Amino acid sequence: MTNNLERALGEGGFGVVYHGFVNGTQQVAVKVELLMRVHHINLVSLVGYCDEGEHLALIYEYMPNGDLKQHLSGKRGGCILSWETRLKIAVDAALGLEYLHTGCKPPMVHRDIKTTNILLDQKFQAKLADFGLSRSFPIGNETYVSTVVAGTPGYLDPEYYQTNWLTEKSDIYSFGIVLLEIITNRPIIQQSREKPHLVEWISLEITKGDLRSVMDPNLHENYDIGSVWKAIEIAMSCVSLSSTRRPSMSRVVNELKECIISEKSRIGETRDMESKSSLDFSMDIYTEGIPKAR
Repeated sequence: MTNNLERALGEGGFGVVYHGFVNGTQQVAVKVELLMRVHHINLVSLVGYCDEGEHLALIYEYMPNGDLKQHLSGKRGGCILSWETRLKIAVDAALGLEYLHTGCKPPMVHRDIKTTNILLDQKFQAKLADFGLSRSFPIGNETYVSTVVAGTPGYLDPEYYQTNWLTEKSDIYSFGIVLLEIITNRPIIQQSREKPHLVEWISLEITKGDLRSVMDPNLHENYDIGSVWKAIEIAMSCVSLSSTRRPSMSRVVNELKECIISEKSRIGETRDMESKSSLDFSMDIYTEGIPKAR
C-alpha cells in the first residue's frame, strides 16, 4: 500500500504517517504503526479494521462492563465497587501505563488518561483505551517532546499545559486525578466546594485529619484506613505541580499493590473475627443446653 513506506507525510498521534494507495488509485494516509506494536493485558486490544467502500473502522475487543466512570457514578447500576476492587482497577490501569512508558520501544505517552478511558471486562479487569492522542517520546539525552497541548480539562498536567513539553510525567498527573476520583467519587471541579478543584479540596481536608470527609460515602467506612491514607499519598504525589517530584509508574504500581495487601489483611482479619464470633455463639447455645453442676 505504501510501496515499502516510501514517502512520509508527517507525524501524527499514532506515529509516522505515510502516503499510500488503495486499489492502486485511491490516495490514502497510512498511520497504524503504534496501534500494531502495542500489546498488553491491561490495554484494550486492536482486533482488526474494516475498509469496505466508504466504511472505515477500527475494531477493538469488547469490554462488557463499560468504563470506570459509569460504575463510580452509579449509571451502570449494580453493586458499589468495593475498596479492594477499586484498588485492583487502579493497579490494572497503572500496569497498562507502566507498559506504555517502559515496555514500548520507543516509549509512549497516552495523553488522555481519565476514568472514561479505563474499561472493564467481564471479570472487572481494567484496560486502558483510546490511543487517539498517544505520542512516542524521545529516549536518550532528550527527555521531552514539544507538542500542541491535547487532553481532557481537569486531567491535564498544568506543567504540560504551560510549557507544551510532553513527558511520561504528564500521564502520571492524569493518573493521580483518576486515583483521587476512585478514592472520593467526587467531581474534579465543583464550584460549591470551599476549594473547587479536587486536588485543592483534598489538600484542605487532609490537613484537618478527617478521612471520612474525603472518602466515597458509598463505601460506608468499609476499608482499611492505612490503605486509604497510602492511596491518598500516592495520588497526591502524582499530582505534584512539579513533574520532577512525581513518581514513576513502576513505583506507583508497587505502592498500590501494598495498599491491596493491607486491605486484604483487614478483610481476612474481619472474616476471622466473624468466624470466631460465630463459633463462640454456637458454643454458647450448646453449653446452655447442658445441665449446670449443683
